[in-house]
Amino acid sequence: MSESTTPTIRLNNGVAIPQVGFGVFQVPEDTTQQVVETALEAGYRHIDTAAAYYNEAGVGAALRAAGLPREEVFVTTKLRNADQGYDAALSAFERSRTALGVDVVDLYLIHWPVPAKDLYVETWHALEKLLAEGAVRAIGVSNFLPEHLRRVVAESETVPAVNQVEVHPTFQQRATQDATREAGAAVEAYSPLGQGRDLEDEAVTRIAAAHGVTPGQVVLRWHVQRGRIVIPKSVTPERIGANLDVFSFTLDDDELAAVDGLDSGERIGGDPAVFAFSQAR
Repeated sequence: MSESTTPTIRLNNGVAIPQVGFGVFQVPEDTTQQVVETALEAGYRHIDTAAAYYNEAGVGAALRAAGLPREEVFVTTKLRNADQGYDAALSAFERSRTALGVDVVDLYLIHWPVPAKDLYVETWHALEKLLAEGAVRAIGVSNFLPEHLRRVVAESETVPAVNQVEVHPTFQQRATQDATREAGAAVEAYSPLGQGRDLEDEAVTRIAAAHGVTPGQVVLRWHVQRGRIVIPKSVTPERIGANLDVFSFTLDDDELAAVDGLDSGERIGGDPAVFAFSQAR
């Protein structure tokens, strides 16, 4: 089993999270255990799943099969949109905890604000209860725009530890990143490679050639140097390993600026202002 040398970021409540994690969005249930075991073998110690991915059980099976001490692997999961509301969220958390087979979840997130339902503040209070009880080590949000984040902070006792949002070179959400940091939360980037779309840009490929690394490694290194947590996803063992190997080179200021300059405002995922979809079985 590979040792992890991934740097950590200290969240606002003192909990340390590995800066590069492994995401399992769209990883099929029947392959999740194998893929996560491969990631753990490669040295990942941060796994990100969600109830809406329907692969929490596979993540849990991989954790058990790997045989690592529980405290060595940081596990994140998220609340489905259909389970928002105080009591519903508490019940949903228990289902996730059972599926994962863990006593304590390291980070629990509200997956989307779903402002049309107007339940995210009430839901946040449920997450605060879980935190107070020690069922989770940190709580946060995902896909929260500045107005959603500000309202949670104003109407609760706990500042989210993380806001996990879509960030990649062509969609950088700078206003949301700024609001997240101003609130005292860490920015965590999902789809950090633009689901592969951002890797063919001339600036990225030129920088990759200069450093003798892959375009994906360049983009992940950009995220890391900009202070974000990142959760790349792959099912290919070679890429799984390469996505974690981003600490042996450094981008200079001009290279960072070149990637910064690729922002085109093109979103891949849903718009948090209106997105309400919740996959059901």
